[in-house]
Amino acid sequence: MITTTGLSKVYRSRGREVTALDGVDLHVREGEVYGVIGRSGAGKSSLIRCVNLLERPTAGTVTVAGQDLTALAGRGPRASKELRQARSRIGMVFQHFNLLSTRTVQDNVELPLEILGLSGKERSAKALGLLDLVGLADKARSYPAQLSGGQKQRVGIARALAGDPKVLLSDEATSALDPETTRSVLQLLRDLNRQLGLTVLLITHEMDVVKSVCDSAALMDDGRIVESGTVGELLATPGSRLAAALFPVGGEATDDDRTVVDVTFHGEAATQPVVSRLSRTYNIDISILGAAVDTVGGLQIGRMRIELPGRYEDNVVPIGFLREQGLQIDVVDTANTPVLLKEGAK
Repeated sequence: MITTTGLSKVYRSRGREVTALDGVDLHVREGEVYGVIGRSGAGKSSLIRCVNLLERPTAGTVTVAGQDLTALAGRGPRASKELRQARSRIGMVFQHFNLLSTRTVQDNVELPLEILGLSGKERSAKALGLLDLVGLADKARSYPAQLSGGQKQRVGIARALAGDPKVLLSDEATSALDPETTRSVLQLLRDLNRQLGLTVLLITHEMDVVKSVCDSAALMDDGRIVESGTVGELLATPGSRLAAALFPVGGEATDDDRTVVDVTFHGEAATQPVVSRLSRTYNIDISILGAAVDTVGGLQIGRMRIELPGRYEDNVVPIGFLREQGLQIDVVDTANTPVLLKEGAK
């Protein structure tokens, strides 16, 4: 549904150049919720604004629903009719809501419908239906100042849906909300994704957002995508930074002559007593240094950091036993960072 190829964005100011995007390749499948995560300045906002050409890329292409947006002519207010039509099929939800304070909730939702040229009767019916969809039918005549933050964001989502988009872009839509409101807004996005078949691309700096709502995710750093895939694939990828961040376990080795291992389990393996079985089978004492368990996409997934007596060479067989149980195993180096091992120690 969304593809970017070699996407670059360079900002120029006072003789200086700042590269916000550096050859980004992104592939978002139809009907999925895709999260892009990274620290401030990683390029997330520039990426999402380039997807609907609010920012025109310096190089590369953006294709949405099979249409190459970067091939459409025109800029700013002179944007081509084709580009305006393409944008109308891409909804956008903003961090700070961007509601017009002098217009009612219903009028805010009707705004894009006015631009599309619908009659007053058509606009009213569509706006009221969308407000009902987001649970705010009773707030149609209210003004933004009378709403909570979560309600304002729901109005923003209703407005973004006014043009019957195929794609919904969310630019840090929950970062200004409290945790409980964040959960309700994320659940609304997931419900809309399922009910309307929407493809949702969201950017965030919060791992809990990815964990609770995303099917796939990408990690951005310094204008590049350094990891991407479904959440399940990332959890099964040795040394994945995203997997480690989604399920931080911490804990340091108690002695240099010990082996520290991160164990990732999901599906049936999550319910099996593999650690106690390992201890009994090889008659070894195992220390649990940390653990994190959560539910992602309806599946229980977790990570555990354990410590085995002896160096890695002494623990090849026990580690192999864990892998035979269908677990993802990352051996942690002395700096407590997962490392990729050579062939024979995967």
